[in-house]
Amino acid sequence: MRYVLLGNPIQEWATALAVAFAAAVLLLVVRTFLIHRLALVAERTETRVDDWFLRMLRNTYSLSIVILALYLGSLMLEFSKKYEVSLWRVAVTTMLLQAAVWADTGVRVWRRRYRQAALGGTDSAAGVASTAIIDFILRMVVWVVFMLMILDNLGFNITTLVASLGIGGIAVALAVQNILGDLLASLSIVLDKPFVVGDFIIVGEYLGTVEYIGLKTTRLRGLGGDQVIFANGDMLKSRIANQTRMFSRRVAFMIRVRYGTSPEQLAAVPAMVKEIIEKQEETASFERAHLRNLAPWAAEFEVVYWIKTADYFVFMDTNQAVLLDVLRGLAERGIDIAFPTQMNVRPTEVYSGQVQPLNWPVSDKGAGA
Repeated sequence: MRYVLLGNPIQEWATALAVAFAAAVLLLVVRTFLIHRLALVAERTETRVDDWFLRMLRNTYSLSIVILALYLGSLMLEFSKKYEVSLWRVAVTTMLLQAAVWADTGVRVWRRRYRQAALGGTDSAAGVASTAIIDFILRMVVWVVFMLMILDNLGFNITTLVASLGIGGIAVALAVQNILGDLLASLSIVLDKPFVVGDFIIVGEYLGTVEYIGLKTTRLRGLGGDQVIFANGDMLKSRIANQTRMFSRRVAFMIRVRYGTSPEQLAAVPAMVKEIIEKQEETASFERAHLRNLAPWAAEFEVVYWIKTADYFVFMDTNQAVLLDVLRGLAERGIDIAFPTQMNVRPTEVYSGQVQPLNWPVSDKGAGA
């Protein structure tokens, strides 16, 4: 007696199962072999491609292999057109889901490598904040694209769906344009990196350490301990001074000497200042010192030098030492610092087109008092 199941003899079903079993075993063995070989290669090389393939192979599910093997075995059988289309759709849907997992894995591997490259291998909040936005958008795009492909494979009319999504997307974009603006601004911050978490920045009249970079806001921790929150769009519209990325600091200050100081004493001031700054050779380098201006109440010297590091405490210590030495040097040379003064003016009266000063007494409180 010959048994028939779904139009195929039992012998052919046995052959199909044998083919499916052999295909599944072969694919599983090949996956294991490739994972072992790629793991050895990845340890010896610094390229990212082998790491990506290794992670993708490790995320190749055994269920996907089994379903693919069963489909290969089904090719040994004869089915009606309806069953063949159904089996084809199941196999393609399985492979699309597996491809989506591979793409998602590739994005996650990129995120980890990107964070390590940016932070020297440290896994900190800065790396999370810098890559979370791009990672979220890329993974969302991957799954949306593959889900549309799966729906199309299952026979759904995705043209109408895509058109509906487009119209709905425009409506949503108009309703939340401020939020989308901040989202795009956050992407600009992540990609261009004007600052990262941990940087000390100045934004307008606000200054502080970057504490968090999110999808909509960036948060600073101010010097007084308060948290200052900026919308990302407003952040990019402002001028940002990143103090953390300074390599050196330029220091400029004025020395105002009172009138009555002799020209010889004035000429000695630049050389004195140069000698004082060059004593701080480990942290400072002299640029210039000149008599800049004869102001209404003082002779003004401008001094410029550089601090060799961006460290604020080094700057303050060095500048303090320089200023104290300047005061000592001026005192040793008998040169006095000028103070702002105001001279009293006698009232005048005009006679015959000529200005004639009146001999009125002038008190200390002011003119004509």
